[in-house]
Amino acid sequence: MITALDHLVLVCPDIESAEADYFTLLGEDPVWRSETDETTSVVFAVGNTALELLTPQRDGEGEAADRLRALTRDGARLTSLVYQSDNLVDDHHLLGRRGLNPGEIASDRSQHGDTGDVRSWTRFRIPDASMAGIKTFVLQTPSPFVAPHPEPGSVAALDHVVINTPDPQRAVANYGARLGLRFALDRTAEEWKTRFLFFRLGGLTLEVIHRLDQEHDPAADDFLWGLTWEADDLEAAHERLTEAGLDLSEIRTGRKPGSQVFTVRNRTQGVPTLFIGHTAG
Repeated sequence: MITALDHLVLVCPDIESAEADYFTLLGEDPVWRSETDETTSVVFAVGNTALELLTPQRDGEGEAADRLRALTRDGARLTSLVYQSDNLVDDHHLLGRRGLNPGEIASDRSQHGDTGDVRSWTRFRIPDASMAGIKTFVLQTPSPFVAPHPEPGSVAALDHVVINTPDPQRAVANYGARLGLRFALDRTAEEWKTRFLFFRLGGLTLEVIHRLDQEHDPAADDFLWGLTWEADDLEAAHERLTEAGLDLSEIRTGRKPGSQVFTVRNRTQGVPTLFIGHTAG
């Protein structure tokens, strides 16, 4: 079964600025760096998942480099969700029976550019059309990313990732019935003119939202929209990022009971970003 979100992929036009932004934002060093002839990858790990920054090599030539340049023509984009499986062969069979049409299982590896360490995995891809435009992979690896111990004011975990959908019933079918994620909550908030669908796995939430005050084409794609990072000490995180020169909102009461949040308005590579802290009790 799918057990966690191994990582998300943020494709970026420039690796230096993206790495600098997320080093500042998350308050930690990356755990992995690797290069191919066409791409550069930098990975930041937190307590329950990881974020991969992926860019084309400046002089890289080939299908992968060309595809990344096309994707980042208008700036950075969240593109992919990569899930962990504890039995890839069984999941491949199950998701095929559920109509997701997974591609063939393949093996791959990457080598850390500084240490020479090797990370290997097997994975399959679910076609974009089967997941309403969200690039989706399922992998199994003996060497998952290990997060550093968070310092006060740094990010401890990813609280949730926000997905916009024009068709909430399709999202329920895809994430709940087909992928098998735990469908925890279906809530319509008239005051925000939004329907919220919550799917939970591995200590985080996929928050699928449907705007009630907008017209939608039900056949249009879903898209990854934003990220909410969890800090154990929200005030320390706010102070750290303020000192680093980021544009932040004030800390305010969150929508989730017992939470406080603040918005990060810049240096996120264009990703709508919120920080959240949970009060005790």
